[in-house]
Amino acid sequence: MNLRNQWRVLPIAAVLASGLLTGCGSENGDSGDDGNNVVVGMSDDVLATDPASGYDPGSWLLFNNVFQSLLSFPKGGTEPQPEAARECSFQGTGTKVYTCTLKDGLKFSNGDPLTSKDVKFSFDRMLKIDDPDGPAIMFPSLEKVETPDDKTVVFRLNTPDATFPSKIASGAGSIVNHREYDADGLREDRKAVGSGPYKLDSFTDTQAVFSVNEHYKGTAKPKNSGVTLKFFHGDQDALKKAVQNAEVDVAYRGLTAQAISDLEKSDDGTGAIEVIEGSSAEVQHLVFNMDHPVTGKLGVRKAIAHLIDRDALIQDVYQGTATPLYSIIPAGISGHNTAFFDTYGDRPSKAKAAAALAGEGITGKVKLTLWSTPSRYGPATDQELAAIAKQLNASGLFDAQMKSVDFEQYEKDIEAGKYGVYVKGWVPDYPDADNFTGPFFGEGNVLNNNYENDTITGSLIPSTAAEGDRSATDQDFSRLQDIVAEELPVLPVWQGKQYAVVRDGVAGLEYCLDASTVFRFWEISKSEV
Repeated sequence: MNLRNQWRVLPIAAVLASGLLTGCGSENGDSGDDGNNVVVGMSDDVLATDPASGYDPGSWLLFNNVFQSLLSFPKGGTEPQPEAARECSFQGTGTKVYTCTLKDGLKFSNGDPLTSKDVKFSFDRMLKIDDPDGPAIMFPSLEKVETPDDKTVVFRLNTPDATFPSKIASGAGSIVNHREYDADGLREDRKAVGSGPYKLDSFTDTQAVFSVNEHYKGTAKPKNSGVTLKFFHGDQDALKKAVQNAEVDVAYRGLTAQAISDLEKSDDGTGAIEVIEGSSAEVQHLVFNMDHPVTGKLGVRKAIAHLIDRDALIQDVYQGTATPLYSIIPAGISGHNTAFFDTYGDRPSKAKAAAALAGEGITGKVKLTLWSTPSRYGPATDQELAAIAKQLNASGLFDAQMKSVDFEQYEKDIEAGKYGVYVKGWVPDYPDADNFTGPFFGEGNVLNNNYENDTITGSLIPSTAAEGDRSATDQDFSRLQDIVAEELPVLPVWQGKQYAVVRDGVAGLEYCLDASTVFRFWEISKSEV
């Protein structure tokens, strides 16, 4: 998320749909008055209440509940469905003109009507402000927005982009009230006026309070009377204690792998606390600088690929809270294959690693530093890279070490080309293979690792982006993954799982955790116990 900030704090991740679940709710939102207020705790911060700025997990959680988008992802699904729109479609035979027709009677939480003017204003404003920490960078193909009448919105794109519906179904597509927001600047008062199922009543350093929006008209049907979101500002131990002591009903983000393991083991059979688990579209890669004097050699990269033991890392470092990843597109996303498994296997091979190095004419130990930044990707990241260094050294072929720096210095050093191999984690903006390939291997890729392949940039990425039938892209995405596995600009390590810990009497979390990365307040119910 965010090509500048997209390598986000882990773990966040989307639970991938293990089966197709039905869409949620009814056409009109329910008041939720019969439900109880739910208290949710997370260690992440909400960095913005203005959709033109926020491009972090916490902010998007707020946006997805307070604002509407033209489309949204139904629970358990990865195909965007109408939300504020009655219908949307590409016009003609291409994917360059996208038209949406709004539903009747849409209103913001303050009672103001929502029309096509607000939709155009929202996108024009986001692009004009172009906040460095905002989602404008997701829309390089958006040329202009037209509003022929109050109900119709026409998006004209400068290049074909079949993923455009998924982009506007994300938090980046949040619609704001043109009467309440400055067209030229960000809102700074910590308030928000949207048309989503909830309204933001208050926002402080310690918590945000949400109540059901009586003016909402969409697909959600709130099962509670409101949500209080408590912030733990990175204090993972405090979040763990809060759910244990019933200070929060749900601990959603930020628990460590060890905390999850401890909570699972502490289950005494009474059901007082339950750990909800699901697979995820969150991924982590080792990234190789292709111009580095050491990792710029393909034989070195292949040797590392033949020596890494993903199963050991997941068991010893992550306590089983992830799964091995053998491709750049994670399992559960259409287009996924197992290119790295097919090429390098799933067990370490010293013989194959030695042969790869010999092919480069390397006879001595390879001296290598693996760079980490726990301040961005969590404290386990240092442990993980130290463990990888140990695996490499155990082969007798490497003299590897791990070094850790703070995130700001880390990003500067990567941009300057100082690192040979470093870690990056990724959480998708939308559940499409394009979001796991274009940003990494397209022109101006966000990895800053000096990798470019003309087939990928000149053919595969443009053709997959233009294909409206997403299932028809599988062959091209498979070829792309095979090329990356052979050339090794990155080495996939793991695919995350997402966890929520709930108190007895709280239900519906399974509908909040899916490939869309949307945490749906309205699906959570709480009964007295």
